[in-house]
Amino acid sequence: MLDSNIQAQLKAYLERLQQPIELVASLDDSSSAAEMRELLNDIAPLSDKVTVRFDGQDARKPSFQITRAGTDMGLRFAAVPMGHEFSSLVLALLQAGGHPPKVEADVIEQIKALEGDFVFETWMSLTCHNCPDVVQALNLMAVLNPRIRHTAIDGGLFQAEVEQRQIMAVPAVFLNGQPFGSGRMELAEILAKVDTGAAARDAARLAKAEPYDVLIVGGGPAGAAAAVYAARKGIRTGIVAERFGGQTLDTLAIENYISVLETDGPKFAAALEAHARTYGVDIMNSQRVDALLPAANAGGMTGVKLANGAELKARTVILSTGARWKNVNVPGEAEYRNKGVAYCPHCDGPLFKGKKVAVIGGGNSGVEAAIDLAGVVEHVTLFEFMDQLKADAVLVKKLLSLPNVTVHTNAQTLEITGDGQKVNGLRFKRRSTGEEQTVDLAGVFVQIGLVPNTEFLRGTVELSRFGEIIVDARGATNLPGVFAAGDATTVPYKQIVIAAGDGAKAALSAFDHLIRHSAPA
Repeated sequence: MLDSNIQAQLKAYLERLQQPIELVASLDDSSSAAEMRELLNDIAPLSDKVTVRFDGQDARKPSFQITRAGTDMGLRFAAVPMGHEFSSLVLALLQAGGHPPKVEADVIEQIKALEGDFVFETWMSLTCHNCPDVVQALNLMAVLNPRIRHTAIDGGLFQAEVEQRQIMAVPAVFLNGQPFGSGRMELAEILAKVDTGAAARDAARLAKAEPYDVLIVGGGPAGAAAAVYAARKGIRTGIVAERFGGQTLDTLAIENYISVLETDGPKFAAALEAHARTYGVDIMNSQRVDALLPAANAGGMTGVKLANGAELKARTVILSTGARWKNVNVPGEAEYRNKGVAYCPHCDGPLFKGKKVAVIGGGNSGVEAAIDLAGVVEHVTLFEFMDQLKADAVLVKKLLSLPNVTVHTNAQTLEITGDGQKVNGLRFKRRSTGEEQTVDLAGVFVQIGLVPNTEFLRGTVELSRFGEIIVDARGATNLPGVFAAGDATTVPYKQIVIAAGDGAKAALSAFDHLIRHSAPA
């Protein structure tokens, strides 16, 4: 199961174990159970602090528990955690064995103080790059609090349960048998949902913050670059973000960021955050901004109002709120979101194995999604509104070579249909003839571009007709002391490297504004 190189690396990690742990497997006679047995037998000899047993009695088989010896820790994998989840397995082993997690001390205390019994189940797929964050967060909670239990479940191994619970997107989290959340969730977001007093405590803490010289709204590549450039000037710098990393967290592969040959989105996002923290940037994560309160004069303070009620003050503000997937806005899309309507082919594609799906969008993202899905599903139908595909020629050539792909250009999506529980088809119109047709489907993947996250700025900052923040060559907006960078702006070509450059430029412009109009704190 594990080759010699991986075993050597894992052996080195397991030297960090401080307490003995047990792996307790509950197996049946399936091939996946045989793989699980092989995996656990590969792990156990790598450390004298690891033992394995195969006498587990869990009802869900195959599965295995990771527990501190002599305890009943609620951490379980109903999966053979390879692929993207191998890192989740390694972290679970280390944390169960007493290796301290890289989490702030106040967060650890918050988890330990949670009252009540929490039984979490996370449905994931091993190809999902969004799933490990959720799995790792809930695993850590199960390690730290004995009243919290968590099972990470590979939907591919438990198809009957997937059908019964009508899970059509991962990660899907259930708490005490009821739906809790879907999609990427960070530890802070999960805690905010189960700890009802967290928002009020956050608001009280943030309200006490001293004014910033530069306050950045948004933690993607533009925001991170702005933070590094500002902090290196020796001025008080803060970032407030819903999720640090922004869109990169949802990106599978990054191969065009200069000097980085290849990486994946979550790793890139983690590197952005680590770089900003190196310079002492005050990072306020999992915080949504509801309003920008412009300064009364050029030397005054700009306010940023958060959803929890707190208000932050700053001498300059950089808006780098990024963008999000655009909705196709037809009947059925909202009703069947996560019930057949999906936006991440890498994450949710395996749930449609052997079924028929559609992709809406003929740009690079749509064609790449169709190519990816064609290797998993029975058939892919791609719909493009214009009369030809907009993707790069090499991608189009690859797509058209696939035997299980049908392409409809000049096609207008009219409705995503369903049976009340899940998607069962798509209705479209041939724009050249007006003829309407319906295609029977199990899933629809929407890939039609991005929309800027600027709704909260309407009426304060000047926006284009597309909702983008209008900026000049220096990243300045129409408001003195307010700058903007990245995908939320009118700057063309929404690329990571361009956003990062924009962020650096906006930070330098903000610093120039400070030295001309007000003294740094």
